[in-house]
Amino acid sequence: MKKVLLLIVSVVSVGALGFNGYSVMQDSVGGGEKCVQSNVSVGQASVRYDAPPIPDKVYFCGEAVDLSNYYLRERFDRELLSFSYWHSQVFLIIKRANRYFPVIEPILEREGVPDDMKYLAVIESNLDQRSVSPAKAAGMWQIMPETAKEHGLIVEDDVDERYNLEKATVAACDYLKKTYALTNDWAAAAASYNTGRARVVRQMEAQQTNCYYDMLFSEETNRYVFRIILAKYVLENPRAFGFYLNKEDLYYPVECNTIMVDSTINNLTDFAKGYGISYQLLKDSNPWLRSNKLLNKKNDTFYVKMPKKEALKVNPADINVHYEKWVK
Repeated sequence: MKKVLLLIVSVVSVGALGFNGYSVMQDSVGGGEKCVQSNVSVGQASVRYDAPPIPDKVYFCGEAVDLSNYYLRERFDRELLSFSYWHSQVFLIIKRANRYFPVIEPILEREGVPDDMKYLAVIESNLDQRSVSPAKAAGMWQIMPETAKEHGLIVEDDVDERYNLEKATVAACDYLKKTYALTNDWAAAAASYNTGRARVVRQMEAQQTNCYYDMLFSEETNRYVFRIILAKYVLENPRAFGFYLNKEDLYYPVECNTIMVDSTINNLTDFAKGYGISYQLLKDSNPWLRSNKLLNKKNDTFYVKMPKKEALKVNPADINVHYEKWVK
């Protein structure tokens, strides 16, 4: 009986790597990286794991991070090992990114925030629009209630705009830009998203530098920016780490009509049915609607998305691939 159990456990561990182990190696032809199968012996219940190679430098927000520095190299390596072997979640992030990056990227550009900051949303929420932390940070950008209100978002029982991707992205940009104005360092601005703006400024004064990579923070904040960098590093070339997807695997932006609402809606089920969709689809397209009604006491103007019927059925031929390296 014990032998049977050992075999089952071993096979499951092999399956976690897609049945075969992977090793990331340098491509001698193209100069890049490629992922190749390692030797696996199922009969002997053994798996070979190879550590992904560490590059000489990486870039974040246009700045080179010199990984010849042993301290930065080891911080990068810790996150590299953690993120690149996080198989199920990385697949899910790539699938979601195809839906949400086309929404986030134009807002970052318009707001004057580096495009790399989209990976901050990746590590905050895994691009889950319904994500809520134990501390009650919410939405894809994981914004706390008071911070949301400070940046113009409505947080009430019926409406919580932290779950409105467009508005939450603008609020996150506003926060990051205000920190950057104080630090003149985008990495430090990103770190403030984790530890708070005041703490970053205090540490700048105490440690006499504004460079995040030269500063010592708590363990969590020390890891934070490197986690963002690793999300970028893996998602920009997922096949180098053994992540292969087909076009039809990706999630696509669901085309919607937009309805302007400036009054109270007493029953969202009736409202949805009036437009020919279900309550479920209404809520999925508008996660910022937090109850079954919209008590619009101030007559604010809201824009409610109504998915088009023809967009509900998946047609692989119509799926646009946002980033070509995400698919085979």
